[in-house]
Amino acid sequence: MTITFHFFHKHAIMGKMVDKDEIMTNVIGLHVNTNEIKNYKHGYPLINKDSIKNTNVLINEGAIVHLMDNNLQFIAKGYYGKQNKGIGWVLTHKKDEPIDFGFFKEKIEVALKKRKSFYTDPNTNAFRIFNGEGDGIGGLTIDYFDGFYLINWYSEGIYSFKEHIIRALDELGEYKGIYQKKRFNIKGKYIDDDDFVKGGRGEFPIIVKENGMKYAVYLNDGAMVGIFLDQRDVRKAIRDKYANGKNVLNTFSYTGAFSIAAAVGGATKTTSVDLAKRSKAKTIEQFSVNGIDFEQQDIIVMDVFDYFKYAKRKNLKFDLVVLDPPSFARSKKHIFSTAKDYPALLKNTIEITEKNGVIVASTNNATFGMKKFKGFVNKAFREMNVPYKVLEEYTLPVDFRTQPNFPQGDYLKVVIVKKFK
Repeated sequence: MTITFHFFHKHAIMGKMVDKDEIMTNVIGLHVNTNEIKNYKHGYPLINKDSIKNTNVLINEGAIVHLMDNNLQFIAKGYYGKQNKGIGWVLTHKKDEPIDFGFFKEKIEVALKKRKSFYTDPNTNAFRIFNGEGDGIGGLTIDYFDGFYLINWYSEGIYSFKEHIIRALDELGEYKGIYQKKRFNIKGKYIDDDDFVKGGRGEFPIIVKENGMKYAVYLNDGAMVGIFLDQRDVRKAIRDKYANGKNVLNTFSYTGAFSIAAAVGGATKTTSVDLAKRSKAKTIEQFSVNGIDFEQQDIIVMDVFDYFKYAKRKNLKFDLVVLDPPSFARSKKHIFSTAKDYPALLKNTIEITEKNGVIVASTNNATFGMKKFKGFVNKAFREMNVPYKVLEEYTLPVDFRTQPNFPQGDYLKVVIVKKFK
């Protein structure tokens, strides 16, 4: 259902007499709170529930909406789609621009051109070709894995435009197949469904290349595919700058991607620790596809917090520690939130890091910026009375395009630090 507004000359709207010489049809008008009007005029893309006065008119996701100021003047056009970040996204500031197949095709075509260099890189064939609001359509990401597209839908609203987006991919170039992940359940959780869309079904795992390293990827096996593409630059730095001759600990290791980078980079040994039982088999697989003897590495299924206690009891020390926890994690014994608990976690890490050792401190929590994250790092070292130096900082790689008016979109924060005591 959509609500149709007919605006006539000096027509009374919400008790006000306004001049209008146009008719708007099949569009939902959303009245922006006064204190938020400036933000939307300056390009803020996320439609927040708290920014809108009349959210009660929103019924069906995928509906086109017009944001309007106090005088019912047009600000921007977008769509209604509930996800954990908000209730929709701005798509254009042009009132007369149609949100149709041509709109989606143009956005995707521009995005593909901006990733042109990736398609010709012989050492990398896994990257992001469309990054949500950074490429002009919030709620949608598209990744490329050696000829296969993987689409992530973050709301029913953006999913309602599926036919346009699939058709655009059809017309813009050849591909082996298309897979999808529906992430519009409560709080953005994955909906377990058939992930195959069209084209050819891949033979999994697909072995993709990233800066010459190999990773096994599954596009048809749950929410996670086996590698987080946003950490590509960090993995390269670990391999090329920090791993050679080092004893490396990779915490919250998932499928061991950082461990692979360290081993390829000449680490004397890697230790991968993750609570998930399937992480061990997945990590063994990643070592194997790179021709690395996994039996020479330690792959441990354990709560990371318990492992820190174990390492202290055994007086284990590491030259390089990767600390990349999820934003929120719950186990039988622990509840962890990056926003509250990262300094304490980092203090545990400092204790088992060798003198002159390096810590790769990372988070993908979008609720705070790099300045606050570096404050967490400083707090941990200060409370441990340990001097340190920041060696490098990383945010999202270039294929994960962001929008300057939406700093939350640049969610990745990585600080590589050296411990001096």
